[in-house]
Amino acid sequence: MKFTEEHEWLRVEDDLVVVGITAHASEQLGDVVFIELPEAGTEVTKDEEVCVIESVKAASDILAPIDGEIVEVNEPLVEDPGKVNEDPTGDAWFFKIKAADPSQMDDYMDEAAYNKFIG
Repeated sequence: MKFTEEHEWLRVEDDLVVVGITAHASEQLGDVVFIELPEAGTEVTKDEEVCVIESVKAASDILAPIDGEIVEVNEPLVEDPGKVNEDPTGDAWFFKIKAADPSQMDDYMDEAAYNKFIG
C-alpha cells in the first residue's frame, strides 16, 4: 500500500487503485456518522475533492490521490459509515479508480515512511 499526507491509503488491485483512509485518520476523526461518495463513472483530477466524511468531531474532504475515473464506490458505507472506524483499511474502502497515469502512485509514501510521518 501507499499513503498520502492527507492520511489516505492506496492499494493496487489489478488495474485499479482502491482508496480509503488510514486507521490513524479514523482515530483522529472519532465516530464517523456520514459519508458522501462520488458517482461511479466520474472523471477526477489529482487533489480534487471527491468524498465528504463527517464525524462527531469534524467534517473532512477526501481528495482524489491520482487522475482517473471512479469505477466503483463502496455503497454500504453510506448506510453504515461507522465501518470506517471498525475496519478502515479493509472493508471500509471508499472508491476504486482506474488510473490515467499510474506513475502518480510513485509520489506517495510506503508504510514505513507513513508511520514515521505520523510518529
